[in-house]
Amino acid sequence: MATRQAGLTAMASLCQTSVVLATLLSAALAAPAQAATDANADLIARGKYLADAGDCVACHTKKDGQPYAGGLYLSTPFGQIASPNITPDKETGIGNWTDDQFYRAIHEGIDNDGDHIYPAMPYPYYTKVTRDDVLAIKAYLFSLQPVQSKRPPNKMEFPFNIRAGLVGWNQLFFHEGTFQPDPSKSAEINRGAYLVEGLGHCGGCHNGRILAGNSSEAERLQGGELQNWYAPNITADVRQGVGKYSDEQLVTYLKSGVAQGVGVANGPMAETIHDSLSKLTDADLHAMVAYLKSTPAKTTYDNTHNTAFTGPAAVGRDAYLNNCASCHQLDGKGIPGAVASLVGDASVLAGGPQDVIRVVLGGIEARGSNAPMPAIGAGMTDHDIADVVNYVRQTWGNAAPATAGGGMVGDLRKATVTAMNLAGDCPKIDQPEIAAVVNDPHSGIGDALHGLTLVNVEQVAEQIVPKVKAAAPHAQQADIVNSLTAAYCPVIKQDTQVQGVQKVIQFNNFSDQVYSVLTSKGKE
Repeated sequence: MATRQAGLTAMASLCQTSVVLATLLSAALAAPAQAATDANADLIARGKYLADAGDCVACHTKKDGQPYAGGLYLSTPFGQIASPNITPDKETGIGNWTDDQFYRAIHEGIDNDGDHIYPAMPYPYYTKVTRDDVLAIKAYLFSLQPVQSKRPPNKMEFPFNIRAGLVGWNQLFFHEGTFQPDPSKSAEINRGAYLVEGLGHCGGCHNGRILAGNSSEAERLQGGELQNWYAPNITADVRQGVGKYSDEQLVTYLKSGVAQGVGVANGPMAETIHDSLSKLTDADLHAMVAYLKSTPAKTTYDNTHNTAFTGPAAVGRDAYLNNCASCHQLDGKGIPGAVASLVGDASVLAGGPQDVIRVVLGGIEARGSNAPMPAIGAGMTDHDIADVVNYVRQTWGNAAPATAGGGMVGDLRKATVTAMNLAGDCPKIDQPEIAAVVNDPHSGIGDALHGLTLVNVEQVAEQIVPKVKAAAPHAQQADIVNSLTAAYCPVIKQDTQVQGVQKVIQFNNFSDQVYSVLTSKGKE
């Protein structure tokens, strides 16, 4: 009996030992698997950050399309190029691409079939990105939901529709090579150079443009015209470049699109900030600023003073007083925290007047604490706009070339399609809490907007703003202004009682009144 009991005890002990060993073995096997999962998650997260830094989503997403599914037509000197689907769909995307094929496309501009990629994809800049970073981006893209979306055909004329011609282009303008840190520079400046000259491809807009779609290295970061906009000088020059701004001003501008003294981002730069730069860390933004300020200071133009646009009898002064001075003030310094200063503004001092003209024509939605800029040009003649733009660029110490003309304004008027001038599509309300109360028939907001006129616009704003604030107490001021403006957009477009330019005036007046109610209530 004792022997049997001893045997049972030994067996129990053996079983317990086996359980412990099994547990330890299971843990030992699970640890590498968990480590691999964590490592893959980290790689994907890094890839997403790098894809944001490269602003990949902007070109590879068509309007109202799935992110990264392509189909957006890009205007280039070669014609209209459709961006490809870069989701991991195996039929229409990059799901079958190997690491080597993906890296070659980014590094050399050659796709998985061995065909040359048009330089609308900025591989002349992306070539500087390390293989590890490129494959991190691939890991992120392959983590996305596959989207079946066939790339539409390019719209190009002979001979630009023959990809073999890109061989000659590459021989002239493409310089392959991964970024090499400058040992004489700090780690921060080298990091900034890697971002600016690589993934950020800032020179794609801010370099001088010469021929065949290349970006002139001889005019690096000195600014240039691109698709009816003018990208300003971003060298370290203290007059026309970024040298005149503090590091904090520039970081704030790159992060939010608004900075006192620098101005308000618009056009392609506003999109770049929204889709890319606003998602970067402060450390990387500081690094980019450090690099830009370390570049050789270059001027875009000789400072000029055209006496026709200066002094009490200046051409354009009356147009400024009648249309602009109530917000931007007589001295052009605006209202800190509400209206941008025109003195030393980056767009005002740019080598060309395109951006200022387009802001006058198209307005700007509310940004940060700044009020919306109405599309005041809707009620002005082309010549009046040209005169006021030249006046602003020549006054208060600004000495940018007075090159705006009525013909240029007329051309840009056709190209300036925004929500603020009612020429573009009405924007959507991005904030769910605000959309819910605006679209709720019981809130009365819809009825109030349909009954809005120039006579009762202030009362309507006073009535509906508190309802939105109560429903979305944590919403940003600019989000409330832009959301209510978006809600009123289709209403005023369909209003048959208001015609022509008066629609734009009433629409912008409402946006201003919403901002006014929000800011006045905030001071009570």
